[in-house]
Amino acid sequence: MTLARDTLDTALTLAASGLPVLPLSADKRPFGNCPACRDNRCGGRPSMKTPGPCQCPRPCHAWAAATTDPAVLSSGPWATSWRRAGAVAYHPGGAGVTVVDLDDADAVIWAQETLPPTRTLATTRGEHWIYRGTMQSANGVRAGVDIKSSMSYARWLGPGSGTLAPLPAAVRSLIVKAPAVRSARVAVAVPAPAGGGPCRHRSPAYLERGIAMAEQRITNADSAIHATVYRTFLAVLSAHGRCGCLTDVHIARLFTAAQAKGESARHCTDAWTNARTSLGL
Repeated sequence: MTLARDTLDTALTLAASGLPVLPLSADKRPFGNCPACRDNRCGGRPSMKTPGPCQCPRPCHAWAAATTDPAVLSSGPWATSWRRAGAVAYHPGGAGVTVVDLDDADAVIWAQETLPPTRTLATTRGEHWIYRGTMQSANGVRAGVDIKSSMSYARWLGPGSGTLAPLPAAVRSLIVKAPAVRSARVAVAVPAPAGGGPCRHRSPAYLERGIAMAEQRITNADSAIHATVYRTFLAVLSAHGRCGCLTDVHIARLFTAAQAKGESARHCTDAWTNARTSLGL
């Protein structure tokens, strides 16, 4: 059996199980699966999120082309791609999963010490850790770590081993870029309590309790998520936003809780900015 037949048979088997698949070239790049886009003649970059000025009637390459339709996979222009393919890829987001791509031994050690166990499989240099659930994809979220989920593709390397675990907040938080809070040097001054004692916000227990309550409020919301996130951010900033106590770690915790409820990173940033504006921060 030829390599091309092997890869197509693998793709059809995976597609039958509900995994959206696509062919990869020997250098691990997607193909343009129509004549107009063959070898990037359309001017696109198949390894990127969008294929450039592609005018095809349906997505023909990159992650958007991934499909479970056996007729599309095995006939027409795709047949030529499979004859040239060196591997099978799939769209993790389309399959409802997220791949944490650990590119070296140090990244694997970090995952073992930080992330909950889940289904794993070996790669050429590291491991893929696969979780149930989707999120925004991002490369280089930390040294040797990429996130492959929505609008991305991953090479099929086998079923892996272990039980598929839910996508944890620790992974979602890797792509959170919390906006900086003004430092104490430029923040609006808060008068010290009578008697010249320290600002109560600088008590670790007081601040921790406030952040924990805010996380819980977001987590417990079962409706009006956008409004709940905004009101929670507003409350946190009202209590802790003027004395420089909040750090990026605190803000990342709030953003992570919001994203776990389905908020996007953009919505989180917008809500935080709007709350600051409302308070004049």
